[in-house]
Amino acid sequence: MPVTPLRPRGASARQKVRPPGTTNDDVADSFYAAHKKVYPREATGKFARLRVLSGWLLLGAYYSAAWFQWDGRQALLFDLPARKFYVLGLVLWPQDFIFLTALLIIAALTLFFVTALAGRLWCGYACPQTVWTESFLWMEKLAEGERNRRIKLDSGPWTREKLLRKSAKHGLWLAFSVWTGFTFVGYFTPIRTLASEVTSLSLGPWETFWILFYSLATYGNAGFLREQVCKYMCPYARFQGAMFDRDTLIITYDQRRGEPRGSRKRGAVPAELGLGECIDCNQCVQVCPTGIDIRKGLQYECIACAACIDVCDGVMDAMSYPRGLIRYSTQHALENQRTRIVRPRVIIYASLLLILMGAFGVGLYLREPVAIDVIRDRNALYRMLEDGRVENVYDLKILNKTETAHRFRIEVQGPGELTIDPQPAVFQVRSGEVFPAGIRVRRPAYEPLGSETVRFTVRAQDDPELHASSSARFLAPTK
Repeated sequence: MPVTPLRPRGASARQKVRPPGTTNDDVADSFYAAHKKVYPREATGKFARLRVLSGWLLLGAYYSAAWFQWDGRQALLFDLPARKFYVLGLVLWPQDFIFLTALLIIAALTLFFVTALAGRLWCGYACPQTVWTESFLWMEKLAEGERNRRIKLDSGPWTREKLLRKSAKHGLWLAFSVWTGFTFVGYFTPIRTLASEVTSLSLGPWETFWILFYSLATYGNAGFLREQVCKYMCPYARFQGAMFDRDTLIITYDQRRGEPRGSRKRGAVPAELGLGECIDCNQCVQVCPTGIDIRKGLQYECIACAACIDVCDGVMDAMSYPRGLIRYSTQHALENQRTRIVRPRVIIYASLLLILMGAFGVGLYLREPVAIDVIRDRNALYRMLEDGRVENVYDLKILNKTETAHRFRIEVQGPGELTIDPQPAVFQVRSGEVFPAGIRVRRPAYEPLGSETVRFTVRAQDDPELHASSSARFLAPTK
């Protein structure tokens, strides 16, 4: 009968067993070790070129889109004080926020779909943290030099050269950050107006605050925090593992090819030395922006930037070994099993995406520039007039979503001879205004009566095609 060792007094069931030979200082260091700065080495290759192209396109779109004009106004502007969102020729009002909600859901599902299919491509090529960090690294290299020179500069004493290089780097960072913050605010305040206010030193307090806030956020995240944002602050790094399976495309190290690793002369045959193809050069670790070793397997810190693939392929070429020791692959492919690209989760994500995108497109196409909401007065079911007619009172809300004011005429259709008070029912509604109109609808009393449906229509007098309708109930006595 096996003997179960006694647990020390006061020990918790959740305490981990300490490996033999470790001390209290070792355990403390593992939990409270100071952060070590990561100095990523520059990688060259097809994936590096793809990241550079992606960065140029995304940054170019971000910094230039705010300056485009459309029909005499900014093409992309979120005018919060006026409660209007301009997207090219489309003007969205607070009543259209359902489209913004749908767009956010579509974006989230797209991220899930891409992750299930091809891993963290978003993180490696399109995430703002990655794009801006790459830009800041380029400026750091421009001011301080290559990786080894930066390490030597940071570890050395303060000299005139170090002071000048550090000042140049932070000057570039600050200028780029302020430009970023200015552009961000330019999507909420017309950027041309914002530029004139900056040059005339007449910025408002809120514009000043948000420019400085977003500038400091960019400066801190891309300049100092960098990989720590991906490791500790980004929630996507934590839950993305739930969307992975053994058919998801990830960056992998082929242990069967690479192990046991070891250094050797160029052109040496690994089998003759009893080694794998990995020469243990650690270049895959040096180029990693998060500082991980991909040879230890899939890790949540990996952002799938493929820098390790580029540098490893270069080493394999130099050693006359086949490429692909580190590559995009799947767990099933590494185990010589068939990879299933089309699988239930991919089908579900794709189906939901198609349905939502179709509904979004149809909703935008059918979106009316005029809306009407009819609410029947609940204080009285109906009113009998002296001349024998029955009257119902309605509160109409007319929303003009166009860019100009219009005079709208209210009409009512239904069974019987209906009249409206006031007559004519014409109201001036400004652009973006929700106009309240009180309407009295009357009809002769005849048998049988009761509850019937009437339909209200508002139509612009200067543009008959601009109209909207809504139904309501007309109540009257049944006897």
